Amino acid sequence: MKAVKNDKKTIWAWCMFDWANQAYNMVITSTIFPAYFVGITSDHNPKQTVTFFGHRYINTVLSNYVLGLSYLIIVVLLPILTSIADYKGHKKLYLQMFTWLGSLACAGLYFMYEDAGFHLHNFEWGMVCFGLASVGYCGGFVFYNSYLPQIATEDQVDAVSAKGFIYGFAGSIVVQLLCLIPVMGHDFFHITEDYAARISFLIVGIWWIGFSFIAFYILPKGMPNAGSHNYNVFTGGFKELAKVWKKVKELPLLKRFLPAFFFYSVGVQTIMLVAANFGAKELKIPEDNLITVILTIQVVAIIGAAFTAKLSEKFGNVKTLTGIVLFWCLICASVYFVTTAIEFYIAAAFVGVVMGGVQSLSRSTYSKFIPQNIPDTASYFSFYDVTEKLSIVVGLFTFGYVESRSDTMRNSALVLDGYFVVGVTLLFLLVAFQRNSKSIAAEIGVVR
Repeated sequence: MKAVKNDKKTIWAWCMFDWANQAYNMVITSTIFPAYFVGITSDHNPKQTVTFFGHRYINTVLSNYVLGLSYLIIVVLLPILTSIADYKGHKKLYLQMFTWLGSLACAGLYFMYEDAGFHLHNFEWGMVCFGLASVGYCGGFVFYNSYLPQIATEDQVDAVSAKGFIYGFAGSIVVQLLCLIPVMGHDFFHITEDYAARISFLIVGIWWIGFSFIAFYILPKGMPNAGSHNYNVFTGGFKELAKVWKKVKELPLLKRFLPAFFFYSVGVQTIMLVAANFGAKELKIPEDNLITVILTIQVVAIIGAAFTAKLSEKFGNVKTLTGIVLFWCLICASVYFVTTAIEFYIAAAFVGVVMGGVQSLSRSTYSKFIPQNIPDTASYFSFYDVTEKLSIVVGLFTFGYVESRSDTMRNSALVLDGYFVVGVTLLFLLVAFQRNSKSIAAEIGVVR
């Protein structure tokens, strides 16, 4: 079934997928699980080291490495899967498969715990589930993103992209409040705080898969591109990917945007993934306070995403992105000097302002730079998502390596800022290219 562009019901269903899967982003990568992980791996463990399949790691370094490895798996898999999905028109099938993987992995975190004697149980299992949840989230998101040019006209993609992020931020707030019922009321329910945290992992798994069924039911299957081909599905998938790669190199804006997107995404995505660990470990911020501040970030991010969409209407996508990334650069540099909880809260508030905006506008900008009304949107978006995921791999391994060598996350943040500098420089060059090149005048009329 072919989607009717700008259909309200279809856009609503697409947004509800973001409402569903951001439960993972909030609880597992940002609030309860990071605090739970640091807590159970630090009790009576002054060196804060853990054993993982026979090897010793600093606890937060291990979590960064596991996340980095999960994103690396996605980098390898997605170009193949998305090209095959376009070739056979099975985009929604892959969306469902990755969503089931992620939601079940979140539920699997319930079985990792610390006993009364401060011994970890099922630790390796828990970290594998942690990695698989990330694979499920990232894998589903690329197919979700690829629906954007299929369901919205070019003049509406900024607004629809922002709406998706707004739904996601709102959903993450609701599920976080739901998870806080057992966490904050553990005494009332006569359970330990750690057990309450484990219950929240089950809630995330149920929420994620439950609300995803709205998207599964309403979104179109995809636009099959197989009718005109006779080659094998696997070789056809590679051929489809090669064809898209060739087209990407011929698009002057897109081939200049992707390197900039890579470098600033190294900083943006890594900061969002390690912020909770930084607050819990470096500043000893209590779990309740950490959850409150990240909830506040989500609320501010809703406003930021909507405001950024308005700014892009006035100044254009690339100019607006350049300003936002420059602001991110300053925020990241300031993290090195953060020493108190209050300073962390202030920095977090600034992150909230630009967090939703940079994600939403990056996605919609890329959507405008690819050819319109094409069947192979998943293959095109695989380059976007692979670029983003590869940036996370680089960012997490950089952050973890620097921390392991210097025993502090502050130096990691300082090194991370160098990626922002490169990214914003490339964006300035892209703005100059748009201004001076007459050969892309038609595209400039859409994205100034």
